[in-house]
Amino acid sequence: SAPPLTAFHSVLCFSELFFIKEPLDVTVMRKEAAILDCQAHGEAPIDVKWLKSGVQIAENERVYLLSNGSLFISEVESRRGDKSDEGFYQCLAQNKYGAILSQKAHLTIASISSFSVQPTSIVATEGSVARFSCKTVAHPPPIITWEFNRVTLPLATERITVLPSGVLQIQGVQQADAGNYRCVATNIASRRRSTEATLTVTPGVLASSLFRPRIIASPQNISVSLHQTAILECMATGNPRPIISWSRADSKPIDVYNTKVLGNGNLIITDIKPQHGGVYLCRATTPGTRNYTMASANVTVLAPPSLVEWPESLTRPRAGTARFVCHAEGNPTPRITWLKNGEKVHSNGRIKMYNSKLVINQIIPEDDAIYQCQAENEQGSVLTMARLIVVMSEDRPSAPRNIRADTVSSSAILLAWERPLYNSDKVIAYSVHYMKAEGLNNEEYQIVIGNDTTRYIIDDLEPAHNYTFYVVAYMPMGASRMSDNVFQHTLEDVPLRAPELSLTSRSPTDIQVSWQPLPDKLSRGRVCSYRLSYRTSSDSAVSQIELPGEKTQHLLENLQPDTIYLLRIVAATSVGWGEQSAWTSHRTPKASVPLAPELHLESLNCTTILVHWQLAPRNSANVRGYKLFYHEESQPESTPVQFHASDNKHTIGGLDPRKKYHVKILAYNVVGDGYQADQTISTPGCVSVRDRLVPPPPPPHNVYAKTNSSTTVFLHWSRPAFTSSHAVNYTVRCNPVGLQNASLVLYLQTSEQRLLVRDLEPNTKYEFAVRLHLDQLSSPWSPVVYQSTFPKAPTRPPSNIKVTLIEEDTALVSWKLPDELNIPVTRYTILYASRNDWIAGEWQVMEREGTITMALLENLKPGQIYFVKVSASNDMGDGPFSHAVELTVREGLPLAFSDNFYHLDQKSMTGISVGVCIALICIIICAFIIICRGKNRYLVSLSVVTMSHINSIHFYLYRAKSQQQLSQDIEVSSMNTSLCVLSGNFLLQTNRRNFLSALQNTRLDAASYQHGTTVLTYEEELSSNQPTNLQTLLGHPGDTEGSSNSEGSHATGDSGRYSHDETELTNLSSGPSSHLASPTAEDGTEFDSAQMFVLPLPQTDTSAGSLMSVC
Repeated sequence: SAPPLTAFHSVLCFSELFFIKEPLDVTVMRKEAAILDCQAHGEAPIDVKWLKSGVQIAENERVYLLSNGSLFISEVESRRGDKSDEGFYQCLAQNKYGAILSQKAHLTIASISSFSVQPTSIVATEGSVARFSCKTVAHPPPIITWEFNRVTLPLATERITVLPSGVLQIQGVQQADAGNYRCVATNIASRRRSTEATLTVTPGVLASSLFRPRIIASPQNISVSLHQTAILECMATGNPRPIISWSRADSKPIDVYNTKVLGNGNLIITDIKPQHGGVYLCRATTPGTRNYTMASANVTVLAPPSLVEWPESLTRPRAGTARFVCHAEGNPTPRITWLKNGEKVHSNGRIKMYNSKLVINQIIPEDDAIYQCQAENEQGSVLTMARLIVVMSEDRPSAPRNIRADTVSSSAILLAWERPLYNSDKVIAYSVHYMKAEGLNNEEYQIVIGNDTTRYIIDDLEPAHNYTFYVVAYMPMGASRMSDNVFQHTLEDVPLRAPELSLTSRSPTDIQVSWQPLPDKLSRGRVCSYRLSYRTSSDSAVSQIELPGEKTQHLLENLQPDTIYLLRIVAATSVGWGEQSAWTSHRTPKASVPLAPELHLESLNCTTILVHWQLAPRNSANVRGYKLFYHEESQPESTPVQFHASDNKHTIGGLDPRKKYHVKILAYNVVGDGYQADQTISTPGCVSVRDRLVPPPPPPHNVYAKTNSSTTVFLHWSRPAFTSSHAVNYTVRCNPVGLQNASLVLYLQTSEQRLLVRDLEPNTKYEFAVRLHLDQLSSPWSPVVYQSTFPKAPTRPPSNIKVTLIEEDTALVSWKLPDELNIPVTRYTILYASRNDWIAGEWQVMEREGTITMALLENLKPGQIYFVKVSASNDMGDGPFSHAVELTVREGLPLAFSDNFYHLDQKSMTGISVGVCIALICIIICAFIIICRGKNRYLVSLSVVTMSHINSIHFYLYRAKSQQQLSQDIEVSSMNTSLCVLSGNFLLQTNRRNFLSALQNTRLDAASYQHGTTVLTYEEELSSNQPTNLQTLLGHPGDTEGSSNSEGSHATGDSGRYSHDETELTNLSSGPSSHLASPTAEDGTEFDSAQMFVLPLPQTDTSAGSLMSVC
């Protein structure tokens, strides 16, 4: 039963507080005493309270708690209103860790009501059948007996049958059966007798008068609780007396192990189980002939909730994220409710509940509590529990500021923010959170991006929806508070698809067109209009009608009879028209033919549809029969199934689950086919039905599964209690939970009552079932047991390892999960060492939790080369280390930060000076040779650009790889400098005065700039009192959109786990190889009061010409 299972699970997974005994449903007499058990175990002191219908019970002399926590009611009251003791009770236990709530127990006061159905007098022909019925509501269920002339009848004789449901059947009525009958209902509360009904018997017809069988009491659709009894009545009359037989609509054999026939054809199913659900067919057949009539009924098996997946206790840091998962099965589908310390959890900005999940974002200390998942339906309830432990951390950054959102398109919104005001230098990443703003329990998504950007485009949104956004900053030890929420909506888009049409005709000259409104995901905005197009199959001219968006049907009139029409529809939003539907055909009926029947479709199960139709009486006089068409969507239409005019229902079987079927029916007469009714229905998903042979032996029981390793599970079971000298064999069925491909199910044979199942996948939940084979008979499958294999140790190292120097003595190492499936990681080990320590085999060791994928390497020594490698581990062992990644920590960087200014060290200045001198000598020699030869003289035109005055001169030496890179790498500082392209493929940047002087004394011949040439610049030593502007050197720093910095949207994950793409982490400080910004800034920045000289040279290739235009 549910309580022991819940308690057992709690003992294994939660020891701070749990129930060892929970209250159960109880039925008592009025004024009797009642005890509701409750015993909690955990760290003392434990306080126990009782709730009735969610309200705490106040103790008094009549109702009070026992010493063990149970509730005692000395005299149960049944007064009306709140004063009655009848209702649902729960026990609440609390200690210092939190509070837990027991499952619900219903206290019922025994009672029996007046008869809602009284037996009625009837007249029966001698030799025929007679039937009386009565019905009452009682707790507990009553025992029904019948009296004939105030004398109790036996429950079953050769001719008389009394059904537990309150029906009395008399076969082969005789004159002695005439008299008064009444129903007697008895339970522990009372006994009630119905009014009397009289049976009058008239002389029978001649034996030679034959007539077809007719069912006078057909089975009814019923819903039966698990392990209860189902009664399907079937009573027929005819001459000769018909034979009644039963079958299932899905062609499965009826389980004779739990099924028997009572009386002359009533089916009784005892200890009903889910596999007994389905459609049962009663068939009354005239002996020796093919004359028969049928009736059907659907049996639905109701089951209380049973947990399939339990939440697990979690430890999370403050401002992190916790996710609890709970999944339950049952019929009806259980409702999931989450409790915190015994009280219902409500959704708000941080806490969301969806798809049986509880997600807590931005955890605060008050979230430290015991959480319970309660699964409940009309058949019962079950609870399970887990605890959330909140770990505190200090020195968190403040929240990101000034968050704003701008709509980009129908599916994209640009989000931007400013860095935190405090501790922003410790931020290593940001997480963007967003969800729909309308409705309740919307799923929240999270995107993790690097700390090098403060903007991001979310591009997977739905059109025409409002969204809410907030941002969280992360540092290695925790996260900031969430930023303020900002709201923004996406634009509308054209509909993604057209509605599906349903067509029928009411007369020979019209077609009734109807459709369902598009769901939000398909409409992508508010549908403002529809366009209906139609034409005949023989005519290419199309007629169109525009309809308002609120309409869902339209009547086309003044059409031609007996003509095939093609119709299609398209929907539009304010943006425009969407995609048109495919052409749908419909034939208008001939004149003087029957009108369209009223068609009703019902899914009986995943493979069966019940079709029921009815024709108005004024249109049925001349009907000769019906034609039924059905086919799967996108499949050709099948040949029609024809029925007699008296038929009004048909069961379509053998369909595929989760498919859409089109069904059409029409009536026909001597003139021809009538108007057709057209509807569409989708079959539901299947609930597996276990095969049963006739008669089957009982299945094995006490199936037990235990995990041995990551690839093996040990099974043990007990042989059922039956006597047989024949050899018994077993088949074990094994498959992962949720497997869709039935061909991958593993079947193993054994003659033992144990088996070691090998070659399983690691870290996978499997389901196991066992069946027994005796001679040619096979038992049903045993109840399914679930067991998960252990995970195996990682066999691959973490992937995508990056090491980035973020300060002079600090580096950031990041990585991703190993590239292998179903391998959990609980710990990462980071080894790093300098070259000397590496040679000596001395590594420094760091460890991080499996949810963290980055770490800081601090106190690194300048001038050293470090090697870094990472491995992943779990409880099953350690994985291999990755290849060592090399990191060079330079000593005295040529470009280093110093109070937000750059300076050049002595070695850099010496190198630059020597290079510039050599370059000047080469320029002079080349100029002298060209002048002497006197070739290619060209006019030099000077283009002057005003720039600011400065005292120092800058020269840098670059190797230009391409025209584009050259334009990006040239730096013009805010000084009094000039720029000129000279022959010999050099770029000279110098003081205006020196340049003019050199220009007057030198004759220059131009040459084409080629890819791969050298660009030479020279810079005099910077004056100490004139620091270079940092922004000028690096260009205007701008935040870039982070769309490529993330792996996309995903459901909110646990705190501490970040996603990194290859471009997420970039070098945060300019190193020796940093490219300087182009002087020709794209934003149109102008340089002040200095002059730039450009020599336009004759070109023979396009790259040089482009270079001149850039200059």
